[in-house]
Amino acid sequence: MPEAITAAPREKGSSISRVMGVIKAVAEAQRPLSPADLSYQLDIPKPSVHRLLNQLEADGYIQTSMRGLIMPGNRLHGMALGILYSSKFKAVRQAVLTKLTDEIGETCGIAIPNGTEMIYYDRVQTDWPLQIHLQVGSHTPTWCTASGKLYLSSLTRERRQTIINKLPLGQYTRNTITDPQILETELVRIKSTRVGTDNEEFADGMVACAVPVLDDKGKLLACLFTHAPVIRKSLPELLNYLPILSSAAEQLGRLIDDPDNSTH
Repeated sequence: MPEAITAAPREKGSSISRVMGVIKAVAEAQRPLSPADLSYQLDIPKPSVHRLLNQLEADGYIQTSMRGLIMPGNRLHGMALGILYSSKFKAVRQAVLTKLTDEIGETCGIAIPNGTEMIYYDRVQTDWPLQIHLQVGSHTPTWCTASGKLYLSSLTRERRQTIINKLPLGQYTRNTITDPQILETELVRIKSTRVGTDNEEFADGMVACAVPVLDDKGKLLACLFTHAPVIRKSLPELLNYLPILSSAAEQLGRLIDDPDNSTH
């Protein structure tokens, strides 16, 4: 009897360890993994890997591409974002944004991906009487905003094409890119520079740029942006602030990598 009692917890612990092993491997992978990759890497039989993957996909921790490759799902993505956006770090987050807004002299904020859209999550506004008013919580398109294009550029080509095929690609302004091939060319350019730009593509008279907030594996979790009316700053002028924008993004990334030392 004692042996039977102790055997069950060991099996349960083994299952939990396997689940955590799969989650860790998918989160840290530099490319999408196949079930065979996970089976070999974690030394788990293929039938067991498939059962674990089915459950994790049902729970939203992973997602499977059309080619059967495994990528982080929205729930896994949200676990890291939860640290950055928790109330515990709100003061630190706001301090970073306030300092950035003061230095640039324009509204700065954070946008997070949400399916085929971006959510205008947090911001600190400038004191200028003329400014662009977007409410926190607003949903904005991906194909014509600096943050949205930066997010799309960070995806694998296959994943990006899947999303683009679902987008309406509506024309917001005369500069909005509505041709999928031209958009793909633009996203490849952004991927190489790691700077998203919006040259009056979302709203007439507004320009914006965005840089990624990355985790310690180099994956995009959010976008840090600034925008301005063109009568006050042109896009090239706004891009002059990229060094301090990137520095602030690194500070936000450190909240996720080392939350215990986030105030240092």
